[in-house]
Amino acid sequence: MKNLIFIFTVFSAILFTQHCEARVSFTASAPETVSVGDQFRLSYTVTTLNVENFRAPAIKGFEVLIGPTRSEQSSTQIVNGNASSSSSITFTYILMANTPGTYTIPGATCTVGGQHLTSNGVKIKVVAGHSSGNNRSSDGGVHPSSHRSVSGSDLFVTGSINRSTVYEQEALVLTYKIYTREANLRFDNVTLPDFKGFHSQEVKMPTNASWKEEIYRGRNYYSTTYRQFVLFPQQSGKLKIGSARFDAVVSKVSQSADPFDAFFNGGSNIVNIKKVLTSPELNITVRPLPGNKPANFSGGVGAFNMTSSINSQHVRTNDAITVHIVISGIGNLKLISNPTLQFPDNFEVYDPKVTENTQLTSNGVIGTKKIDYLVIPRDPGKFTVPSATLTYFDSRSNSYRTLRTSPYTVEVEKGPGNASQMIQNFTNKQDVKVLGEDIRYIKLNDVKLQPMGSILFGSFLYWMWYILPAIIFIVFLFIYHQQIVENANVAKMRNKKANKVAIKRLKYAGSLLANNKKEEFYDEVLKALWGYTSDKLNIPVSQLSKDNIEENMKNHGVNDELVKDFLNTLDECEFAHFAPSGDANQAMDKVYSSCLDVISKMENSIKR
Repeated sequence: MKNLIFIFTVFSAILFTQHCEARVSFTASAPETVSVGDQFRLSYTVTTLNVENFRAPAIKGFEVLIGPTRSEQSSTQIVNGNASSSSSITFTYILMANTPGTYTIPGATCTVGGQHLTSNGVKIKVVAGHSSGNNRSSDGGVHPSSHRSVSGSDLFVTGSINRSTVYEQEALVLTYKIYTREANLRFDNVTLPDFKGFHSQEVKMPTNASWKEEIYRGRNYYSTTYRQFVLFPQQSGKLKIGSARFDAVVSKVSQSADPFDAFFNGGSNIVNIKKVLTSPELNITVRPLPGNKPANFSGGVGAFNMTSSINSQHVRTNDAITVHIVISGIGNLKLISNPTLQFPDNFEVYDPKVTENTQLTSNGVIGTKKIDYLVIPRDPGKFTVPSATLTYFDSRSNSYRTLRTSPYTVEVEKGPGNASQMIQNFTNKQDVKVLGEDIRYIKLNDVKLQPMGSILFGSFLYWMWYILPAIIFIVFLFIYHQQIVENANVAKMRNKKANKVAIKRLKYAGSLLANNKKEEFYDEVLKALWGYTSDKLNIPVSQLSKDNIEENMKNHGVNDELVKDFLNTLDECEFAHFAPSGDANQAMDKVYSSCLDVISKMENSIKR
């Protein structure tokens, strides 16, 4: 009798198992619409506990934050003496949407009782705006009040420009603002666009962000201006500023008893939630400067004034004269070429000393640029220092304007002037000084007597005293003439001095690197790179662009690989200038070495 009961029980269990497995379902569920940066659940549910070899498909278009987590559920019901039971296993992923679009996730596979099952696929639409998909928990989304997510309407970033249509070199301001309803927020990484086609300068913001209450689209937020840049377009046409990415982390108090959460958060009730914020792309129309551009155009765009002064108009020969020129106003002040003064030929002229005192504003760079010219008259007489001119594009009147300073008459008297101290202050160099001379004793050598009647006249040595000075004079005259011809060729002189000027700027950048002055260091390195290409390729500053540089380098015989290295060095410098870095000194060292290497290779490659 016992054997019959055992056989009946086993037979009933087999039939019940087959009956249950015949009705096993394998389904996938996820929200239909989510926003960029939102987190949501993707779940695969099998209505049995006898599951083997679960395989999820390749999940493309989303970032997998957590998963898969496995949870089992079983229940038994007795109604009117009839017992029924159900069980299931759910595999869950927590995903985050990064890019707008429509994505299809294929079905997963598993094995149940030797039978191969495939779930349905799901289609998810990712939108750039703030969707309401996060507010639904029934469709697989994560509810905003849950500790697992941060809603796109509770935390987002905006990117805005103060004007969408500008002239070349005219300043515009790009502002990134953070809006949040979350209390504990930090940013692990910020990826900025490359600002291709622009010269960019970042506005220095306070170290501690200042948050203020603001109503945005009918809701209350805390907001702050996170990053701000002044951009100067370097070319005309339609330019685009790409999206910026902000990797945010929000800390929330966990309200869940899920052991999986406790495991990944070390048993703490504080959960760190990652969220990617992206700013919208911005389109800018850059109008070219009017075609009647003057030949002496300085590259300046804005509103400027220019004044000049001279330290003395009555001096002696070899005294130093300093001519001060001050350019003030608002615009692309740092990119303006220095005015050129044509001093008299018998004046020794030193390289001008430039001092800038500027700050960034919403309209561009405001401040002053001082240029000091040091000259030394070598001959007496009455001389005229002509006026300096500055031609720029006035963005207020949309026309070119030319500023002129007053000329100066200088009277030079013959006399023992002394300019050493002023030269030392101007160039930070000391003149060579004669410290003293030792007493020279008479050498007691053998005396060579000359026979009486022997004379020098008519001898070989006699004629050489005349011929050698004549040859030396002719050679000197030829070399001097060649120098005059070369000096008359301004483009050739700029080409000749390009490497010298670049090395001088890089030496100064090296001192800034040693003092860990990041902003000044990158400004000086960028001046060295842009200035070198302007002088070496004879391209006006107002026409400098990466495309123009690439074309001119190839025309001068520079190979494609070296051109690519030069442009990569320029991009690397601009990127390191504004991108945050964990090791700023290492990034500055790398940029400095790259600049020295690429300028050295370029100097050996370009032949004039």
